[in-house]
Amino acid sequence: MHGFHVYDTTMRDGAQQEGINLSVGDKLTIARHLDELGVTHIEGGWPGANPNDTEFFRRARTELELHCATLAAFGATRKAGGSAASDPQVQALLDSGAEVITLVAKMHPGHVERALRTTREENLAMITDTVAHLRSQGRTVMVDGEHFFDGYQLDRDYALACVRAAHEAGAEVIALCDTNGGMLPGQVRDAVADVIEATGARLGIHCHNDTGCAVANTMAAVEAGADHVQGTVNAYGERTGNADLITVVANLQLKLGMDLVEPYRLQDATRIAHAVSEVTNFPHFSRQPYVGSGAFAHKAGLHASAIKVDPDLYQHIEPKDVGNDMRMLVSDMAGRATVELKSREFGVDLAGDDAALTRVLAKVKELEQRGYTFDAADASFELLLRRELQEEALEYAQVESWRIMIDARGGDDALSEATVKAVAGGQRLVATGEGNGPVNALDQGLRQALVTVYPEVEQIELIDYKVRILDAAHGTDATTRVLIEHSDEHTSWTTVGVAPNIVEASWEALVDGITYGLMRAGVPVR
Repeated sequence: MHGFHVYDTTMRDGAQQEGINLSVGDKLTIARHLDELGVTHIEGGWPGANPNDTEFFRRARTELELHCATLAAFGATRKAGGSAASDPQVQALLDSGAEVITLVAKMHPGHVERALRTTREENLAMITDTVAHLRSQGRTVMVDGEHFFDGYQLDRDYALACVRAAHEAGAEVIALCDTNGGMLPGQVRDAVADVIEATGARLGIHCHNDTGCAVANTMAAVEAGADHVQGTVNAYGERTGNADLITVVANLQLKLGMDLVEPYRLQDATRIAHAVSEVTNFPHFSRQPYVGSGAFAHKAGLHASAIKVDPDLYQHIEPKDVGNDMRMLVSDMAGRATVELKSREFGVDLAGDDAALTRVLAKVKELEQRGYTFDAADASFELLLRRELQEEALEYAQVESWRIMIDARGGDDALSEATVKAVAGGQRLVATGEGNGPVNALDQGLRQALVTVYPEVEQIELIDYKVRILDAAHGTDATTRVLIEHSDEHTSWTTVGVAPNIVEASWEALVDGITYGLMRAGVPVR
Protein backbone atom coordinates (compact mmCIF):
# COMPACT_ATOMS: atom_id res chain seq x y z
CA MET A 1 0.00 0.00 0.00
CA HIS A 2 1.59 3.28 -1.11
CA GLY A 3 1.68 6.23 1.25
CA PHE A 4 -0.11 9.54 0.87
CA HIS A 5 1.97 12.18 -0.93
CA VAL A 6 2.34 15.73 0.38
CA TYR A 7 4.03 17.41 -2.59
CA ASP A 8 5.34 20.97 -2.22
CA THR A 9 5.89 23.22 -5.23
CA THR A 10 6.73 26.47 -3.44
CA MET A 11 10.12 26.81 -5.13
CA ARG A 12 8.76 26.25 -8.64
CA ASP A 13 5.08 27.14 -8.99
CA GLY A 14 5.07 29.38 -5.92
CA ALA A 15 8.07 31.29 -7.24
CA GLN A 16 5.96 32.40 -10.21
CA GLN A 17 4.22 34.86 -7.90
CA GLU A 18 4.77 38.47 -8.85
CA GLY A 19 7.59 39.91 -6.74
CA ILE A 20 9.15 36.62 -5.63
CA ASN A 21 12.70 36.06 -6.85
CA LEU A 22 14.54 33.20 -5.17
CA SER A 23 18.29 32.75 -5.26
CA VAL A 24 19.84 29.29 -5.09
CA GLY A 25 20.67 29.97 -1.44
CA ASP A 26 17.06 30.97 -0.77
CA LYS A 27 15.83 27.72 -2.28
CA LEU A 28 18.22 25.60 -0.24
CA THR A 29 16.97 27.35 2.92
CA ILE A 30 13.31 26.88 1.99
CA ALA A 31 13.91 23.21 1.18
CA ARG A 32 15.30 22.63 4.68
CA HIS A 33 12.22 24.24 6.22
CA LEU A 34 9.91 22.11 4.07
CA ASP A 35 11.74 18.98 5.14
CA GLU A 36 11.23 19.99 8.77
CA LEU A 37 7.50 20.24 8.05
CA GLY A 38 7.53 16.63 6.91
CA VAL A 39 6.41 16.90 3.28
CA THR A 40 7.11 13.85 1.14
CA HIS A 41 8.25 15.68 -2.01
CA ILE A 42 9.91 19.03 -2.71
CA GLU A 43 9.80 20.28 -6.27
CA GLY A 44 13.10 22.10 -6.76
CA GLY A 45 12.50 23.71 -10.14
CA TRP A 46 13.05 23.16 -13.85
CA PRO A 47 16.68 22.14 -14.55
CA GLY A 48 17.76 22.82 -18.10
CA ALA A 49 15.21 25.58 -18.58
CA ASN A 50 16.38 27.82 -15.73
CA PRO A 51 20.11 28.20 -14.86
CA ASN A 52 19.29 28.87 -11.19
CA ASP A 53 17.33 25.63 -10.99
CA THR A 54 20.13 23.67 -12.66
CA GLU A 55 22.54 25.12 -10.09
CA PHE A 56 20.13 24.31 -7.26
CA PHE A 57 20.09 20.61 -8.10
CA ARG A 58 23.90 20.61 -8.46
CA ARG A 59 24.41 22.17 -5.03
CA ALA A 60 21.63 20.13 -3.44
CA ARG A 61 23.64 16.95 -3.98
CA THR A 62 26.27 18.04 -1.46
CA GLU A 63 24.61 20.81 0.57
CA LEU A 64 21.09 19.51 1.19
CA GLU A 65 20.49 16.70 3.64
CA LEU A 66 16.81 15.75 3.64
CA HIS A 67 15.29 13.49 6.29
CA CYS A 68 11.65 13.29 5.17
CA ALA A 69 11.35 14.61 1.65
CA THR A 70 12.52 13.53 -1.78
CA LEU A 71 13.57 16.14 -4.34
CA ALA A 72 11.62 16.27 -7.58
CA ALA A 73 12.75 17.93 -10.80
CA PHE A 74 10.09 19.50 -13.00
CA GLY A 75 10.08 19.48 -16.79
CA ALA A 76 8.01 18.89 -19.90
CA THR A 77 7.33 15.99 -22.21
CA ARG A 78 9.58 15.77 -25.28
CA LYS A 79 9.05 18.04 -28.25
CA ALA A 80 6.64 17.06 -30.99
CA GLY A 81 8.20 15.01 -33.75
CA GLY A 82 11.27 14.01 -31.74
CA SER A 83 12.20 11.29 -29.29
CA ALA A 84 12.60 11.46 -25.55
CA ALA A 85 15.99 9.74 -25.70
CA SER A 86 17.46 12.57 -27.81
CA ASP A 87 15.57 15.52 -26.30
CA PRO A 88 18.07 17.82 -24.50
CA GLN A 89 15.49 19.08 -22.04
CA VAL A 90 14.58 15.53 -21.01
CA GLN A 91 18.29 14.76 -20.63
CA ALA A 92 18.68 17.81 -18.36
CA LEU A 93 16.07 16.29 -16.07
CA LEU A 94 18.14 13.11 -15.83
CA ASP A 95 21.34 15.10 -15.34
CA SER A 96 19.78 16.86 -12.33
CA GLY A 97 20.19 13.65 -10.37
CA ALA A 98 16.66 13.93 -8.97
CA GLU A 99 15.10 10.60 -8.02
CA VAL A 100 11.62 11.87 -8.94
CA ILE A 101 10.80 13.67 -12.18
CA THR A 102 7.49 15.46 -12.63
CA LEU A 103 6.42 16.06 -16.22
CA VAL A 104 3.89 18.63 -17.31
CA ALA A 105 1.67 17.21 -20.05
CA LYS A 106 -1.11 18.92 -21.96
CA MET A 107 -4.52 17.34 -21.42
CA HIS A 108 -6.67 20.00 -23.07
CA PRO A 109 -7.17 19.54 -26.84
CA GLY A 110 -7.15 23.28 -27.45
CA HIS A 111 -3.76 23.64 -25.81
CA VAL A 112 -2.44 20.62 -27.71
CA GLU A 113 -3.50 22.01 -31.07
CA ARG A 114 -2.92 25.74 -30.54
CA ALA A 115 -0.12 25.97 -27.94
CA LEU A 116 1.91 22.84 -28.80
CA ARG A 117 0.82 23.07 -32.46
CA THR A 118 0.64 19.33 -32.83
CA THR A 119 -1.97 16.64 -33.15
CA ARG A 120 -3.83 14.91 -30.36
CA GLU A 121 -2.24 11.61 -31.34
CA GLU A 122 1.28 13.05 -31.22
CA ASN A 123 0.64 14.54 -27.79
CA LEU A 124 -0.31 11.08 -26.51
CA ALA A 125 2.91 9.72 -28.03
CA MET A 126 4.91 12.51 -26.34
CA ILE A 127 3.46 11.53 -22.97
CA THR A 128 4.04 7.80 -23.48
CA ASP A 129 7.57 8.15 -24.89
CA THR A 130 8.83 10.57 -22.22
CA VAL A 131 7.40 8.68 -19.26
CA ALA A 132 8.68 5.34 -20.59
CA HIS A 133 12.17 6.71 -21.29
CA LEU A 134 12.55 8.23 -17.82
CA ARG A 135 11.25 5.02 -16.23
CA SER A 136 13.82 3.05 -18.23
CA GLN A 137 16.50 5.23 -16.64
CA GLY A 138 15.34 4.22 -13.17
CA ARG A 139 13.45 7.38 -12.27
CA THR A 140 10.09 7.66 -10.55
CA VAL A 141 7.82 9.68 -12.83
CA MET A 142 4.84 11.80 -11.94
CA VAL A 143 2.73 13.65 -14.49
CA ASP A 144 0.98 16.99 -14.00
CA GLY A 145 -2.06 17.03 -16.28
CA GLU A 146 -2.06 20.69 -17.26
CA HIS A 147 -5.50 22.27 -17.80
CA PHE A 148 -7.00 18.85 -17.09
CA PHE A 149 -10.36 19.97 -15.70
CA ASP A 150 -11.06 22.44 -18.50
CA GLY A 151 -10.03 19.78 -21.02
CA TYR A 152 -12.22 17.21 -19.28
CA GLN A 153 -15.25 19.47 -19.57
CA LEU A 154 -14.51 20.11 -23.25
CA ASP A 155 -13.60 16.54 -24.29
CA ARG A 156 -13.83 13.91 -21.57
CA ASP A 157 -12.64 11.07 -23.80
CA TYR A 158 -9.42 12.82 -24.79
CA ALA A 159 -8.63 13.90 -21.23
CA LEU A 160 -9.07 10.29 -20.10
CA ALA A 161 -6.86 9.09 -22.96
CA CYS A 162 -4.06 11.38 -21.72
CA VAL A 163 -4.35 9.97 -18.19
CA ARG A 164 -4.31 6.40 -19.52
CA ALA A 165 -1.23 7.12 -21.65
CA ALA A 166 0.72 8.36 -18.64
CA HIS A 167 -0.52 5.56 -16.39
CA GLU A 168 0.18 2.75 -18.82
CA ALA A 169 3.67 4.12 -19.58
CA GLY A 170 4.56 3.82 -15.91
CA ALA A 171 3.75 7.14 -14.22
CA GLU A 172 3.32 6.63 -10.48
CA VAL A 173 0.87 9.50 -10.11
CA ILE A 174 -1.10 11.69 -12.49
CA ALA A 175 -1.89 14.99 -10.78
CA LEU A 176 -4.99 16.59 -12.27
CA CYS A 177 -4.39 20.33 -12.53
CA ASP A 178 -6.94 23.11 -12.26
CA THR A 179 -4.43 25.36 -14.00
CA ASN A 180 -6.83 28.24 -14.58
CA GLY A 181 -8.22 27.91 -11.06
CA GLY A 182 -11.80 28.12 -12.25
CA MET A 183 -13.28 24.92 -10.80
CA LEU A 184 -15.64 24.46 -7.87
CA PRO A 185 -15.51 21.59 -5.34
CA GLY A 186 -18.43 19.62 -6.79
CA GLN A 187 -16.89 19.69 -10.27
CA VAL A 188 -13.53 18.50 -8.95
CA ARG A 189 -15.07 15.74 -6.82
CA ASP A 190 -17.13 14.34 -9.70
CA ALA A 191 -14.26 14.48 -12.19
CA VAL A 192 -11.74 12.78 -9.90
CA ALA A 193 -14.15 9.97 -9.04
CA ASP A 194 -14.91 9.46 -12.73
CA VAL A 195 -11.22 9.36 -13.75
CA ILE A 196 -10.34 6.83 -11.05
CA GLU A 197 -13.20 4.55 -12.11
CA ALA A 198 -12.45 4.91 -15.83
CA THR A 199 -8.65 4.54 -15.76
CA GLY A 200 -7.61 2.90 -12.48
CA ALA A 201 -4.77 5.39 -12.27
CA ARG A 202 -3.39 6.80 -9.04
CA LEU A 203 -4.42 10.46 -8.97
CA GLY A 204 -3.16 13.64 -7.39
CA ILE A 205 -4.56 17.16 -7.33
CA HIS A 206 -3.02 20.56 -8.12
CA CYS A 207 -5.28 23.58 -7.64
CA HIS A 208 -5.02 27.31 -8.17
CA ASN A 209 -7.13 29.75 -6.19
CA ASP A 210 -8.85 31.93 -8.78
CA THR A 211 -12.30 31.08 -7.42
CA GLY A 212 -11.06 31.15 -3.82
CA CYS A 213 -11.59 27.38 -3.72
CA ALA A 214 -8.07 25.94 -4.05
CA VAL A 215 -8.06 24.34 -0.61
CA ALA A 216 -11.71 23.25 -0.86
CA ASN A 217 -11.08 21.76 -4.31
CA THR A 218 -8.05 19.88 -2.99
CA MET A 219 -10.12 18.49 -0.12
CA ALA A 220 -12.87 17.46 -2.56
CA ALA A 221 -10.33 15.59 -4.69
CA VAL A 222 -9.01 13.69 -1.67
CA GLU A 223 -12.53 12.76 -0.61
CA ALA A 224 -13.07 11.41 -4.14
CA GLY A 225 -9.95 9.22 -3.97
CA ALA A 226 -6.87 11.32 -4.78
CA ASP A 227 -3.95 10.52 -2.47
CA HIS A 228 -1.37 13.02 -3.69
CA VAL A 229 -1.84 16.74 -2.92
CA GLN A 230 0.20 19.59 -4.34
CA GLY A 231 0.44 23.09 -2.96
CA THR A 232 2.69 25.88 -1.77
CA VAL A 233 3.56 27.30 1.64
CA ASN A 234 1.65 30.53 2.32
CA ALA A 235 -0.39 29.92 -0.87
CA TYR A 236 2.29 31.50 -3.08
CA GLY A 237 1.72 31.29 -6.82
CA GLU A 238 0.85 33.29 -9.89
CA ARG A 239 -2.36 35.33 -10.06
CA THR A 240 -4.29 34.50 -6.88
CA GLY A 241 -1.94 31.73 -5.78
CA ASN A 242 -2.01 27.97 -5.24
CA ALA A 243 -3.62 25.82 -2.59
CA ASP A 244 -1.98 26.57 0.77
CA LEU A 245 -0.23 23.31 1.58
CA ILE A 246 -0.14 23.91 5.33
CA THR A 247 -3.89 24.54 5.39
CA VAL A 248 -4.48 21.39 3.34
CA VAL A 249 -2.31 19.23 5.60
CA ALA A 250 -3.85 20.67 8.78
CA ASN A 251 -7.35 20.07 7.43
CA LEU A 252 -6.63 16.49 6.41
CA GLN A 253 -4.80 15.62 9.60
CA LEU A 254 -6.70 17.56 12.26
CA LYS A 255 -10.18 17.43 10.72
CA LEU A 256 -10.26 14.12 8.84
CA GLY A 257 -7.87 12.22 11.08
CA MET A 258 -5.41 11.31 8.33
CA ASP A 259 -1.86 10.53 9.46
CA LEU A 260 0.24 12.65 7.08
CA VAL A 261 3.06 14.18 9.12
CA GLU A 262 4.30 13.53 12.63
CA PRO A 263 2.36 15.71 15.11
CA TYR A 264 5.49 17.46 16.36
CA ARG A 265 6.24 18.55 12.80
CA LEU A 266 2.77 20.01 12.34
CA GLN A 267 3.29 21.82 15.64
CA ASP A 268 6.18 23.61 13.91
CA ALA A 269 3.97 24.81 11.04
CA THR A 270 3.56 28.39 12.24
CA ARG A 271 7.29 28.90 12.66
CA ILE A 272 7.99 27.38 9.25
CA ALA A 273 5.35 29.50 7.49
CA HIS A 274 6.84 32.66 8.99
CA ALA A 275 10.41 31.53 8.26
CA VAL A 276 9.60 30.98 4.58
CA SER A 277 7.92 34.38 4.53
CA GLU A 278 11.18 35.92 5.72
CA VAL A 279 13.11 34.22 2.90
CA THR A 280 10.67 35.33 0.19
CA ASN A 281 10.50 38.83 1.75
CA PHE A 282 6.71 38.80 1.51
CA PRO A 283 4.96 40.01 4.70
CA HIS A 284 3.13 37.15 6.34
CA PHE A 285 -0.65 37.28 5.97
CA SER A 286 -1.99 37.72 9.50
CA ARG A 287 -5.35 36.15 8.64
CA GLN A 288 -3.90 33.00 7.09
CA PRO A 289 -5.73 29.90 8.39
CA TYR A 290 -4.02 28.02 11.21
CA VAL A 291 -0.65 29.84 11.12
CA GLY A 292 -1.54 33.54 10.76
CA SER A 293 -0.89 35.81 13.72
CA GLY A 294 -4.63 36.53 13.81
CA ALA A 295 -5.81 32.95 13.31
CA PHE A 296 -6.67 32.61 16.99
CA ALA A 297 -7.02 36.29 17.89
CA HIS A 298 -10.21 37.39 19.65
CA LYS A 299 -11.41 40.97 19.82
CA ALA A 300 -15.09 41.16 20.72
CA GLY A 301 -15.96 41.35 24.40
CA LEU A 302 -18.65 38.66 24.00
CA HIS A 303 -16.03 36.21 22.68
CA ALA A 304 -13.69 37.01 25.55
CA SER A 305 -16.38 36.36 28.15
CA ALA A 306 -16.94 32.88 26.70
CA ILE A 307 -13.23 32.17 26.27
CA LYS A 308 -12.66 33.05 29.90
CA VAL A 309 -14.95 30.13 30.77
CA ASP A 310 -13.69 27.73 28.08
CA PRO A 311 -11.29 28.65 25.21
CA ASP A 312 -12.75 25.86 23.04
CA LEU A 313 -16.03 27.75 22.74
CA TYR A 314 -14.56 30.06 20.08
CA GLN A 315 -11.65 27.99 18.70
CA HIS A 316 -11.97 25.17 16.20
CA ILE A 317 -8.68 23.48 17.23
CA GLU A 318 -6.07 23.77 19.94
CA PRO A 319 -3.70 26.46 18.51
CA LYS A 320 -0.61 24.65 19.75
CA ASP A 321 -1.38 21.77 17.36
CA VAL A 322 -0.04 24.02 14.58
CA GLY A 323 2.44 25.93 16.72
CA ASN A 324 0.24 29.00 17.11
CA ASP A 325 -1.30 30.61 20.17
CA MET A 326 -4.48 32.32 21.25
CA ARG A 327 -4.31 36.11 21.47
CA MET A 328 -6.71 38.59 22.98
CA LEU A 329 -6.98 41.87 21.09
CA VAL A 330 -7.70 44.95 23.14
CA SER A 331 -9.81 47.62 21.43
CA ASP A 332 -12.88 49.78 21.94
CA MET A 333 -14.88 46.56 21.41
CA ALA A 334 -13.21 45.07 24.45
CA GLY A 335 -15.03 44.08 27.58
CA ARG A 336 -13.74 43.39 31.06
CA ALA A 337 -13.02 39.74 30.21
CA THR A 338 -10.82 40.80 27.27
CA VAL A 339 -8.71 43.08 29.46
CA GLU A 340 -8.45 40.42 32.16
CA LEU A 341 -7.37 37.70 29.73
CA LYS A 342 -4.95 39.98 27.89
CA SER A 343 -3.41 41.06 31.19
CA ARG A 344 -2.76 37.42 32.06
CA GLU A 345 -0.59 37.17 28.92
CA PHE A 346 1.67 39.76 30.55
CA GLY A 347 1.71 38.02 33.92
CA VAL A 348 -0.74 40.44 35.53
CA ASP A 349 -3.78 38.90 37.25
CA LEU A 350 -6.66 41.37 37.45
CA ALA A 351 -9.24 38.79 38.53
CA GLY A 352 -11.26 40.27 41.37
CA ASP A 353 -9.77 43.76 40.96
CA ASP A 354 -12.89 45.43 39.60
CA ALA A 355 -11.55 48.95 40.10
CA ALA A 356 -8.40 48.28 38.08
CA LEU A 357 -10.34 46.52 35.32
CA THR A 358 -12.75 49.44 35.07
CA ARG A 359 -9.93 51.99 35.02
CA VAL A 360 -7.88 50.19 32.35
CA LEU A 361 -10.92 49.52 30.15
CA ALA A 362 -12.02 53.15 30.35
CA LYS A 363 -8.53 54.30 29.37
CA VAL A 364 -8.45 51.91 26.39
CA LYS A 365 -11.81 53.08 25.09
CA GLU A 366 -10.82 56.75 25.53
CA LEU A 367 -7.58 56.31 23.61
CA GLU A 368 -9.20 54.27 20.83
CA GLN A 369 -11.70 57.09 20.34
CA ARG A 370 -8.71 59.34 19.71
CA GLY A 371 -7.29 57.00 17.08
CA TYR A 372 -5.06 54.61 19.00
CA THR A 373 -5.16 50.92 18.13
CA PHE A 374 -4.02 48.31 20.63
CA ASP A 375 -4.97 45.17 18.70
CA ALA A 376 -1.92 45.90 16.53
CA ALA A 377 0.27 47.24 19.34
CA ASP A 378 0.47 44.80 22.24
CA ALA A 379 3.54 46.53 23.65
CA SER A 380 1.71 49.84 24.00
CA PHE A 381 -1.15 48.11 25.81
CA GLU A 382 1.20 46.42 28.26
CA LEU A 383 2.86 49.76 29.00
CA LEU A 384 -0.59 51.36 29.49
CA LEU A 385 -1.59 48.52 31.82
CA ARG A 386 1.51 48.74 33.97
CA ARG A 387 1.37 52.52 34.13
CA GLU A 388 -2.28 52.48 35.17
CA LEU A 389 -1.52 49.93 37.89
CA GLN A 390 1.58 51.91 38.89
CA GLU A 391 3.31 48.61 39.58
CA GLU A 392 6.73 49.85 38.66
CA ALA A 393 8.54 52.91 37.39
CA LEU A 394 8.64 52.72 33.62
CA GLU A 395 10.14 56.10 32.84
CA TYR A 396 13.72 55.35 31.94
CA ALA A 397 14.29 59.03 31.18
CA GLN A 398 12.52 62.35 31.66
CA VAL A 399 12.52 64.11 28.30
CA GLU A 400 12.97 67.86 28.55
CA SER A 401 12.53 68.58 24.87
CA TRP A 402 13.20 67.46 21.34
CA ARG A 403 13.46 69.44 18.15
CA ILE A 404 13.88 68.76 14.43
CA MET A 405 15.66 70.80 11.77
CA ILE A 406 15.67 69.93 8.08
CA ASP A 407 18.44 71.27 5.86
CA ALA A 408 17.41 71.24 2.19
CA ARG A 409 19.87 72.64 -0.35
CA GLY A 410 18.72 72.79 -3.94
CA GLY A 411 18.64 69.43 -5.63
CA ASP A 412 20.54 67.67 -2.84
CA ASP A 413 18.77 65.27 -0.51
CA ALA A 414 17.39 66.99 2.57
CA LEU A 415 19.25 66.16 5.79
CA SER A 416 17.33 65.96 9.06
CA GLU A 417 18.89 66.79 12.40
CA ALA A 418 17.26 66.07 15.78
CA THR A 419 18.32 67.38 19.18
CA VAL A 420 17.09 65.46 22.23
CA LYS A 421 17.43 66.71 25.81
CA ALA A 422 16.66 64.33 28.66
CA VAL A 423 17.53 63.41 32.23
CA ALA A 424 18.46 59.82 33.10
CA GLY A 425 20.66 58.20 35.71
CA GLY A 426 21.03 61.52 37.50
CA GLN A 427 22.56 63.10 34.40
CA ARG A 428 21.35 65.74 31.99
CA LEU A 429 21.80 64.31 28.52
CA VAL A 430 21.93 66.29 25.29
CA ALA A 431 22.42 64.49 21.99
CA THR A 432 22.11 65.27 18.29
CA GLY A 433 21.21 62.70 15.70
CA GLU A 434 21.26 62.95 11.91
CA GLY A 435 19.17 60.95 9.48
CA ASN A 436 17.62 60.82 6.04
CA GLY A 437 14.31 61.92 7.54
CA PRO A 438 12.97 63.41 10.77
CA VAL A 439 12.00 60.05 12.32
CA ASN A 440 15.37 58.52 11.51
CA ALA A 441 17.08 61.56 13.07
CA LEU A 442 14.88 61.39 16.19
CA ASP A 443 15.63 57.69 16.56
CA GLN A 444 19.37 58.35 16.35
CA GLY A 445 19.17 61.30 18.76
CA LEU A 446 17.15 59.34 21.35
CA ARG A 447 19.54 56.41 21.24
CA GLN A 448 22.61 58.62 21.55
CA ALA A 449 21.06 60.40 24.53
CA LEU A 450 20.26 57.14 26.37
CA VAL A 451 23.18 54.89 25.49
CA THR A 452 25.57 56.25 28.13
CA VAL A 453 23.11 55.33 30.90
CA TYR A 454 21.42 52.40 29.14
CA PRO A 455 23.92 50.65 26.84
CA GLU A 456 21.22 47.97 26.34
CA VAL A 457 19.51 50.23 23.76
CA GLU A 458 22.16 49.11 21.27
CA GLN A 459 20.45 45.68 21.22
CA ILE A 460 17.14 47.23 20.16
CA GLU A 461 16.57 47.72 16.41
CA LEU A 462 13.80 49.57 14.60
CA ILE A 463 12.56 47.20 11.88
CA ASP A 464 9.25 48.61 10.60
CA TYR A 465 7.42 51.93 10.41
CA LYS A 466 3.82 52.41 9.28
CA VAL A 467 1.76 55.59 8.95
CA ARG A 468 -1.97 55.96 8.55
CA ILE A 469 -3.97 59.16 8.13
CA LEU A 470 -7.09 58.83 10.29
CA ASP A 471 -9.27 61.69 9.06
CA ALA A 472 -8.08 62.31 5.53
CA ALA A 473 -10.88 64.81 4.83
CA HIS A 474 -9.00 67.26 7.06
CA GLY A 475 -6.14 67.38 4.57
CA THR A 476 -2.70 68.29 5.87
CA ASP A 477 -3.95 68.89 9.44
CA ALA A 478 -5.41 65.39 9.76
CA THR A 479 -4.63 63.19 12.75
CA THR A 480 -1.89 60.64 12.09
CA ARG A 481 -1.38 57.19 13.60
CA VAL A 482 2.09 55.67 13.58
CA LEU A 483 2.96 52.04 14.30
CA ILE A 484 6.63 51.25 14.95
CA GLU A 485 8.04 47.76 15.30
CA HIS A 486 11.27 47.13 17.21
CA SER A 487 13.14 43.89 17.77
CA ASP A 488 16.00 42.42 19.75
CA GLU A 489 17.74 39.11 19.24
CA HIS A 490 14.74 37.25 20.68
CA THR A 491 11.48 38.79 19.44
CA SER A 492 9.74 41.91 18.12
CA TRP A 493 7.08 44.27 19.50
CA THR A 494 4.92 47.10 18.19
CA THR A 495 4.01 50.45 19.72
CA VAL A 496 1.57 53.13 18.59
CA GLY A 497 1.56 56.91 18.62
CA VAL A 498 -1.24 59.30 17.60
CA ALA A 499 -1.05 63.07 17.07
CA PRO A 500 -1.99 65.76 14.53
CA ASN A 501 1.76 66.05 13.85
CA ILE A 502 3.34 62.98 12.21
CA VAL A 503 6.67 63.62 13.92
CA GLU A 504 5.02 63.91 17.33
CA ALA A 505 3.13 60.64 16.77
CA SER A 506 6.38 59.00 15.69
CA TRP A 507 8.19 60.29 18.77
CA GLU A 508 5.57 58.78 21.08
CA ALA A 509 5.83 55.37 19.39
CA LEU A 510 9.65 55.59 19.39
CA VAL A 511 9.93 56.35 23.09
CA ASP A 512 7.44 53.63 24.02
CA GLY A 513 9.25 51.15 21.78
CA ILE A 514 12.60 51.78 23.49
CA THR A 515 10.92 51.79 26.92
CA TYR A 516 9.23 48.44 26.26
CA GLY A 517 12.46 46.92 24.97
CA LEU A 518 14.34 47.92 28.12
CA MET A 519 11.51 46.72 30.36
CA ARG A 520 11.26 43.43 28.53
CA ALA A 521 15.01 42.87 28.93
CA GLY A 522 14.67 43.42 32.67
CA VAL A 523 16.74 46.60 32.69
CA PRO A 524 16.17 48.59 35.91
CA VAL A 525 15.49 52.32 35.88
CA ARG A 526 18.77 54.03 36.72
